[in-house]
Amino acid sequence: MDGKKFISGLIGKKILNLFESSTGIITFVGLAILIFYIFLAIFAPYLVPYDPTKRVGRSLMPPSREHLFGTDNLGRDVLSRVIYGSRIALAVAFLSVGIASLIGVPLGLLSGFVGGILDRIFVLIMDAIYSFPGLILAIAIAAVLGPGIVNIALSIAFVYAPTYFRVIRNMVSSVKNELYVEAARAIGAKRYEILWLYIFPNVLPSIVVVLSMNLADAIMVEAGLSFLGLGVTPPTPDWGFDLSNGQRFILNKAWWAILYPGLAIITIVLGFSMFSEGLNEFLNPTIREGKK
Repeated sequence: MDGKKFISGLIGKKILNLFESSTGIITFVGLAILIFYIFLAIFAPYLVPYDPTKRVGRSLMPPSREHLFGTDNLGRDVLSRVIYGSRIALAVAFLSVGIASLIGVPLGLLSGFVGGILDRIFVLIMDAIYSFPGLILAIAIAAVLGPGIVNIALSIAFVYAPTYFRVIRNMVSSVKNELYVEAARAIGAKRYEILWLYIFPNVLPSIVVVLSMNLADAIMVEAGLSFLGLGVTPPTPDWGFDLSNGQRFILNKAWWAILYPGLAIITIVLGFSMFSEGLNEFLNPTIREGKK
C-alpha cells in the first residue's frame, strides 16, 4: 500500500511540475480540445439537431437560429455534419496510427536488437518507403484500395510505419548497450526477456510521443484524401469532403460551407499538437530540465 501511495504521489508531483512549467497551460488546452472532440464523436447521435445526410432546408442557407452553421448546397445542416465528421476523423486517425505502430514497433525492436543483415534489410525497405512524399504515397495507395474508413487507415498506416520503425530501432540500438542490459545478460536472462522486460519499457515513452504527434498528421492526411475524393463515400459526413464541396461556392459568398469544417480540422490538429508537446516534456525529464 505504501508503494502504491509513493508511486501515485510521484506521478502527481510530476503532473504538478508539468503544469507549473511554460507548457502546462498548452498541455491542458490541448487535452481539453481532444476531450471535447472525443465527446462529440461518442455522443454524436444525441447532439446533432438534424440528420446529417438528409436535406433539412434550402440550399446554402446562412447561419440562423434554425441552422447555427447554415446549410450546404444540398440543404444539409452543416453543424450536424461537423459533429458527425468528428467520428470519421478520429476513427481513421486512431485506426491508422494503431496499425502503423503494430507494424513499425515490433520491426524496430527486432531490427535494433538483432542487428546484422536483418537490420540492413529492414532499414533499406523502410528508408525506401520513407523516401516517398507521405501525402503522395497515401494518395497512390488510397486510389488502389478504394474508398472506405479501413482502406484510408491502411494507406495512412503504410506511410507512418517507417517513422515508428526508425525511432524504435535507433532507441534500441543505443539502449541495448546499457549496463542494466549487460547485467541482465550476466544473470542468464534470455534474449526475448531482455528485449521485452528491459529494453521495451525504456523505449515506450518515445512510442507514446510519436503516436500522439502522428494522430494530428493522420487527421490532416485523411482530410486531404477526402478533399481529393479518395475518402469515405458520400453522403457520409466528412470534414475534408465538406471542404472540397464547399469551396465551389465561395463565389456565392457561402463562407460557412468551408469555415466550420476547416475550423474543426484546425482545432483538433492543434489539440493533438499541443497535447503531444506537453506529453513529450512530461515523459522526457531532460527537456524539462533544459527549460528551467
